[in-house]
Amino acid sequence: MYHLIEKKFRPFPARKSVAMAMLRYGFRVGKGGGLFCGDVELSPVKVGRAIGCDRRVVIDTAKMIADDPGLHAIFSSLRPTAFVGGAAKALGLGFLEIRADPSSVGLVAKVTKALADEGVMIRQIVADDPEIYPEPKLTIVAANKLSSKLIAKLQAVKGIDRISLE
Repeated sequence: MYHLIEKKFRPFPARKSVAMAMLRYGFRVGKGGGLFCGDVELSPVKVGRAIGCDRRVVIDTAKMIADDPGLHAIFSSLRPTAFVGGAAKALGLGFLEIRADPSSVGLVAKVTKALADEGVMIRQIVADDPEIYPEPKLTIVAANKLSSKLIAKLQAVKGIDRISLE
Protein backbone atom coordinates (compact mmCIF):
# COMPACT_ATOMS: atom_id res chain seq x y z
CA MET A 1 0.00 0.00 0.00
CA TYR A 2 2.70 2.51 0.98
CA HIS A 3 4.68 1.74 -2.16
CA LEU A 4 1.64 2.63 -4.27
CA ILE A 5 1.03 5.86 -2.35
CA GLU A 6 4.69 6.83 -2.61
CA LYS A 7 4.75 6.12 -6.35
CA LYS A 8 1.53 7.97 -7.19
CA PHE A 9 2.27 11.05 -5.07
CA ARG A 10 6.03 11.36 -5.74
CA PRO A 11 5.53 14.30 -8.18
CA PHE A 12 3.10 15.99 -5.76
CA PRO A 13 4.66 16.39 -2.29
CA ALA A 14 1.85 18.63 -0.97
CA ARG A 15 -0.75 16.08 -2.06
CA LYS A 16 1.28 13.29 -0.49
CA SER A 17 1.24 15.21 2.78
CA VAL A 18 -2.56 15.48 2.56
CA ALA A 19 -2.89 11.79 1.72
CA MET A 20 -0.75 10.81 4.72
CA ALA A 21 -2.87 13.01 6.99
CA MET A 22 -5.97 11.32 5.60
CA LEU A 23 -4.48 7.94 6.52
CA ARG A 24 -3.64 9.11 10.05
CA TYR A 25 -7.15 10.45 10.65
CA GLY A 26 -8.99 7.68 8.81
CA PHE A 27 -10.59 10.10 6.34
CA ARG A 28 -12.39 8.30 3.54
CA VAL A 29 -12.68 9.47 -0.08
CA GLY A 30 -16.06 8.99 -1.78
CA LYS A 31 -16.65 8.21 -5.47
CA GLY A 32 -16.94 11.87 -6.43
CA GLY A 33 -13.88 12.93 -4.46
CA GLY A 34 -15.70 14.04 -1.31
CA LEU A 35 -13.92 13.65 2.03
CA PHE A 36 -15.62 11.86 4.89
CA CYS A 37 -14.97 11.07 8.53
CA GLY A 38 -17.23 8.05 8.89
CA ASP A 39 -20.45 9.22 7.24
CA VAL A 40 -19.85 12.91 7.98
CA GLU A 41 -18.74 14.92 4.96
CA LEU A 42 -15.78 17.19 5.63
CA SER A 43 -15.10 20.66 4.30
CA PRO A 44 -11.86 20.87 2.28
CA VAL A 45 -11.33 24.36 3.69
CA LYS A 46 -11.41 23.11 7.28
CA VAL A 47 -9.33 20.02 6.51
CA GLY A 48 -6.73 22.18 4.77
CA ARG A 49 -6.64 24.61 7.68
CA ALA A 50 -6.22 21.76 10.17
CA ILE A 51 -3.34 20.12 8.32
CA GLY A 52 -1.70 23.34 7.15
CA CYS A 53 -2.35 23.49 3.43
CA ASP A 54 -4.59 25.25 0.93
CA ARG A 55 -8.08 23.83 0.32
CA ARG A 56 -7.24 23.40 -3.37
CA VAL A 57 -4.53 20.89 -2.47
CA VAL A 58 -7.06 18.96 -0.40
CA ILE A 59 -9.59 19.00 -3.27
CA ASP A 60 -6.97 17.99 -5.85
CA THR A 61 -5.74 15.16 -3.62
CA ALA A 62 -9.24 13.80 -3.08
CA LYS A 63 -10.03 13.99 -6.81
CA MET A 64 -6.74 12.29 -7.68
CA ILE A 65 -7.57 9.48 -5.26
CA ALA A 66 -11.15 9.13 -6.53
CA ASP A 67 -9.93 8.89 -10.14
CA ASP A 68 -7.28 6.24 -9.43
CA PRO A 69 -8.69 2.72 -8.84
CA GLY A 70 -5.66 1.60 -6.80
CA LEU A 71 -5.69 4.63 -4.51
CA HIS A 72 -9.48 4.67 -4.27
CA ALA A 73 -9.49 1.02 -3.17
CA ILE A 74 -7.39 2.10 -0.18
CA PHE A 75 -8.89 5.48 0.67
CA SER A 76 -12.54 4.50 0.16
CA SER A 77 -12.20 1.87 2.91
CA LEU A 78 -10.68 4.00 5.67
CA ARG A 79 -12.58 4.74 8.86
CA PRO A 80 -11.85 6.73 11.99
CA THR A 81 -11.31 4.96 15.29
CA ALA A 82 -12.39 6.19 18.71
CA PHE A 83 -9.29 6.40 20.87
CA VAL A 84 -9.92 6.70 24.62
CA GLY A 85 -6.28 7.14 25.65
CA GLY A 86 -6.67 10.87 26.25
CA ALA A 87 -9.66 10.25 28.51
CA ALA A 88 -8.20 7.26 30.37
CA LYS A 89 -7.52 9.19 33.57
CA ALA A 90 -11.01 10.73 33.63
CA LEU A 91 -12.49 7.27 33.05
CA GLY A 92 -10.45 5.75 35.90
CA LEU A 93 -8.46 3.57 33.51
CA GLY A 94 -4.76 2.78 33.35
CA PHE A 95 -2.73 4.25 30.49
CA LEU A 96 0.60 3.09 29.10
CA GLU A 97 2.55 4.53 26.19
CA ILE A 98 5.55 2.63 24.86
CA ARG A 99 8.17 3.92 22.46
CA ALA A 100 10.17 1.14 20.88
CA ASP A 101 12.16 0.10 17.86
CA PRO A 102 9.43 -0.15 15.18
CA SER A 103 11.21 -3.10 13.58
CA SER A 104 10.99 -5.16 16.79
CA VAL A 105 9.23 -8.44 16.10
CA GLY A 106 6.79 -9.72 18.71
CA LEU A 107 6.78 -6.57 20.85
CA VAL A 108 2.98 -6.42 21.15
CA ALA A 109 2.90 -10.11 22.10
CA LYS A 110 5.55 -9.62 24.80
CA VAL A 111 3.80 -6.57 26.25
CA THR A 112 0.34 -8.15 26.26
CA LYS A 113 1.74 -11.33 27.86
CA ALA A 114 3.30 -9.26 30.65
CA LEU A 115 -0.05 -7.52 31.18
CA ALA A 116 -1.92 -10.84 31.20
CA ASP A 117 0.57 -12.36 33.66
CA GLU A 118 -0.25 -9.50 36.04
CA GLY A 119 -4.01 -9.94 35.55
CA VAL A 120 -4.44 -6.64 33.71
CA MET A 121 -7.42 -6.47 31.36
CA ILE A 122 -6.75 -4.47 28.21
CA ARG A 123 -9.57 -2.14 27.17
CA GLN A 124 -7.84 -0.76 24.07
CA ILE A 125 -4.52 -1.17 22.34
CA VAL A 126 -3.27 0.98 19.45
CA ALA A 127 0.00 0.38 17.62
CA ASP A 128 0.97 3.27 15.34
CA ASP A 129 2.13 2.31 11.86
CA PRO A 130 5.72 3.51 11.41
CA GLU A 131 5.02 4.22 7.73
CA ILE A 132 2.37 6.78 8.72
CA TYR A 133 3.62 8.15 12.05
CA PRO A 134 7.17 9.56 12.26
CA GLU A 135 7.42 8.61 15.96
CA PRO A 136 5.26 5.49 16.33
CA LYS A 137 4.15 4.28 19.73
CA LEU A 138 2.21 1.46 21.30
CA THR A 139 -0.59 2.77 23.48
CA ILE A 140 -2.53 0.62 25.92
CA VAL A 141 -5.59 1.54 27.94
CA ALA A 142 -6.17 -0.90 30.79
CA ALA A 143 -9.18 -1.57 32.99
CA ASN A 144 -7.13 -0.94 36.12
CA LYS A 145 -4.10 1.03 37.26
CA LEU A 146 -0.71 -0.44 36.40
CA SER A 147 1.70 -1.63 39.08
CA SER A 148 5.36 -0.74 39.44
CA LYS A 149 6.12 -4.49 39.23
CA LEU A 150 4.54 -4.58 35.77
CA ILE A 151 6.48 -1.50 34.65
CA ALA A 152 9.73 -3.13 35.76
CA LYS A 153 8.84 -6.23 33.71
CA LEU A 154 8.10 -4.11 30.66
CA GLN A 155 11.35 -2.14 30.99
CA ALA A 156 13.19 -5.45 30.65
CA VAL A 157 11.56 -6.24 27.29
CA LYS A 158 14.08 -6.05 24.47
CA GLY A 159 13.29 -3.29 21.97
CA ILE A 160 11.44 -0.96 24.37
CA ASP A 161 13.08 2.46 24.52
CA ARG A 162 10.72 4.40 26.79
CA ILE A 163 7.58 3.86 28.85
CA SER A 164 5.19 6.61 29.93
CA LEU A 165 2.28 6.26 32.36
CA GLU A 166 -0.71 8.42 33.16
